[in-house]
Amino acid sequence: MDLFDKLEGRPSPLGPFTSEGYGYYTFPKLEGPLGPEMQFNGKDMIVWSINDYLGVGSNAEIKKIDAEATAKYSLSSPMGARLMTGNTTEHELLEQELAAFSHKPAAQLLNFGYQGIMSVIHALTDRNDFLIYDELSHACIVDGKQLSMADKSVFKHNDIESFKKQLFRAASKKKDNSSILVITEGVFGMTGDLGILNEIIELKKEVPFRLLVDDAHGFGTLGNDGSGTGTHLGCQDGIDIYFGTFAKAVALIGAFVSSEPRVIEFLKANVRSQVFAKSLPMPIVVTARERLKMIKQNPQWREKLWENTIKLREGLQKIGYTGLPSESPVTPVLTQGSTDLCQDIMRKLREEHGVFVSGVAYPVVPRGTVLIRLIPTAAHNDEHIEKTLEAFDSIKDFVFAAAAEIAS
Repeated sequence: MDLFDKLEGRPSPLGPFTSEGYGYYTFPKLEGPLGPEMQFNGKDMIVWSINDYLGVGSNAEIKKIDAEATAKYSLSSPMGARLMTGNTTEHELLEQELAAFSHKPAAQLLNFGYQGIMSVIHALTDRNDFLIYDELSHACIVDGKQLSMADKSVFKHNDIESFKKQLFRAASKKKDNSSILVITEGVFGMTGDLGILNEIIELKKEVPFRLLVDDAHGFGTLGNDGSGTGTHLGCQDGIDIYFGTFAKAVALIGAFVSSEPRVIEFLKANVRSQVFAKSLPMPIVVTARERLKMIKQNPQWREKLWENTIKLREGLQKIGYTGLPSESPVTPVLTQGSTDLCQDIMRKLREEHGVFVSGVAYPVVPRGTVLIRLIPTAAHNDEHIEKTLEAFDSIKDFVFAAAAEIAS
């Protein structure tokens, strides 16, 4: 069978979201300067779908630094992989600063978060090892475990008994040259709940293993210094390999992994997506350093983020919406419904109220469920929140009636 013909019969699991909804429900074009107010299809929108948690991406000082760094270095420099000709002092200084910020002795800079963590998982494990991960882990972890030759097992989301079962199974099958790598998330990006890091780390007393935490949504937003979920939960020392991305709180491309020096030394020579890839462009490295510095110097950004999160969340609950028990800025609104209802909610909010939100239905969430995810940022203000709550209030009769019909 011809490969291209075969693809026609293998549609995306997102179904009508990608086929019928292209340009609206998927691949929408938000235009204008990045921020909480943008344009969609020529209409002004209050946007709740961008992970620029601290408002860094719309900061005027940051924009100036971006322009100056690009003018000085160009987007071409440095050329080549870091292993060959692409290493610079700026890259190494950024790694040192990321290590210090994440309370680890060493760090490796990564070009991309998704690709980077996949390669890290692939590099860390071999066919003699065991890999255990949470069932709601991000797609990058799922794809990373597919690359790994380790024995893989999954535990029920944040279920310590399920985790114990898989851990003890792996321990019973270990050989002298076998190791166990456990992977979970600091913040689960769709639901906003935190990984059960303390409970998992406690089990190191019974079975030796190493813990890798993907903290994409926690880095910059959680902890008394913004250094992430591990700091927030008081267990950063128990995280053996910490992963953070620039794509959320830093509002930039790139990522990093931090750990012991011997681990980072190994990864720098074995993470194939870095060894065989062009170095991260100098302007991105320079602005990443400045953004990290400003995040450390401006704790009020994080305070404003949480102030907005609480106002939005409490307002939605007061109206009558059901929110998942999120412990992070991620604000998920849950209702019974179908893909059609999910699309109707997004369309009504956008077309009738100028509120841009994103939603998912099956297979991203269980069948018969609709999840609308709102991402508050430090750049939102009270007017944005009030208008959004008014919009949700105005459509609630429609939403609740549709949900009740499905339930019956």
